Amino acid sequence: MTRFISAQEIRSLWVNNREVAILDVREEGPYADAHPLFALTVPVSELEDKLPALVPRLSAPIVVYDHGEGYVDRAAARISALGYRDVSILDGGLSAYARVGEIYRDVNVPSKAFGELVEAIRGTPSLPARDAKGVLDNDEGAVVLDARRFEEYHAMSIPRGRSCPGGELLYRLFEAAPSPDTTVVVHCAGRTRSLIGTQSLLNAGVPHRVVALRDGTIGWTLEGLELETGKTEKVPPPSDEAVRKAREYAEAWARHVGVPIINATQLNHLVSEGETRTLYLLDVRDPEEYARSHPSGFLSAPGGQLVHATDEWIGVRGARIVLYDSDGVRARMAASWLMQLGWEVYVLEEGSAVPDNLSIPGKPPLWQAPTSSSITVDGLLNLEDATVVDLARSPIYRKGHIPGACFASGPELTRDLTTCPGTGPIVLASQDGIIAAANVEDAQKAVPARMVLYLSGGTSAWVAAGHPLESSDTRWLSQPIDVYKRPYEGTDNASENMRSYIEWEHGLVAQLANDGISRFRVARGKPTLESKG
Repeated sequence: MTRFISAQEIRSLWVNNREVAILDVREEGPYADAHPLFALTVPVSELEDKLPALVPRLSAPIVVYDHGEGYVDRAAARISALGYRDVSILDGGLSAYARVGEIYRDVNVPSKAFGELVEAIRGTPSLPARDAKGVLDNDEGAVVLDARRFEEYHAMSIPRGRSCPGGELLYRLFEAAPSPDTTVVVHCAGRTRSLIGTQSLLNAGVPHRVVALRDGTIGWTLEGLELETGKTEKVPPPSDEAVRKAREYAEAWARHVGVPIINATQLNHLVSEGETRTLYLLDVRDPEEYARSHPSGFLSAPGGQLVHATDEWIGVRGARIVLYDSDGVRARMAASWLMQLGWEVYVLEEGSAVPDNLSIPGKPPLWQAPTSSSITVDGLLNLEDATVVDLARSPIYRKGHIPGACFASGPELTRDLTTCPGTGPIVLASQDGIIAAANVEDAQKAVPARMVLYLSGGTSAWVAAGHPLESSDTRWLSQPIDVYKRPYEGTDNASENMRSYIEWEHGLVAQLANDGISRFRVARGKPTLESKG
């Protein structure tokens, strides 16, 4: 029997720090237009692929909603089929929630709203683009640190910038700027990572002059200043001496805000409670370090991105988090921010031995694709009159798809397959085949007169077999509303959209105040270093 929960009950869970995951099961585009503060975007067609990592406890409370599209019953059934035992539907959907709580637009909103709150309370210093350019023109020793992911930095950056993702800022600062007299300019594409990155260094009490580039590359572009593209310069890994200095500052700030440091025994205790409390184990180091070696059970979540986009890793509000690093710097700094964002977070003391077989009880099993409806690349080539329907995100489809493939929205697949051209078999494709496999059963029910299969290994298998993709011809079964066009990424954004985005960010503090559910707390004061080294 379907269970319903009211919007007031959900808000009460948030206010009282009770565990709950709220899933918007529409496409990302509609989600970015309007959603509650702590809602996650998990389209109904991607539940099997995304949900186990976002909600790693089968008994965690999950609530699904839409805006009248009719996805929620299908979503609840699919979530229950994965083994989750506490699944409810938001009574009245988004409209009912809007009558009692604030509705937000864009993505990663909790972190962005928190960044604005930090600036309002701490007075985080920033320079407008023209002033920052003046500093760079007149100070050859000034250092520019780009706090975004390397891929974003590579796409566009301001002159003299070097890639130093936000979680690495304090860790690599004394390598990038060994002199305490150095001016350090921190920036991202918009505001959040600039503000949080700058305030991270100021919180730690470093001796440098540290300022944010106001409004990031958006502000730079709106001032008519030129960006550079294709850059590959990274701040290198720090020396032992640079790490020692960074650790002293990180430890002082962590003590000041009360970051809990735990050992392996305490970690095992938290893990043992995994049936009743949701637990996330996250390695906040650089992804390249993680790929070389990482402790059992820990997922890669680079610290800067984790703070900036917490909802991409942690789906259950009210859950516990344990962070790992190997240096005593990055986990402490990330944890200090997550605490202020209202999370129960711990740092695993560096050097603690993590068991090789660490396993959290109550975790959902990996979803298994049905084998009876699969087809190989060779089988597809020999299948007569077949129509390929691609469930990849629309930008990926545009970039390259199997020749002749049509694009379809995952949530609207059952509706739009009825307009699929031809009368022969339909073969669903996705990047790795997982999302196609997860939706093949619903697709078979939608068009019972046609055989429906999915391509094993997806488009990646097609390419690996040496077959070409096409991008010149596109065929749309569904309207491409699956991806929100971020006005702070890429180099082709309209000035009006960028200005609107900055204005929206400035209004987030007022929305938070009116909403009253965030549990955010911005730490004040300065740490006391035991020694400055």
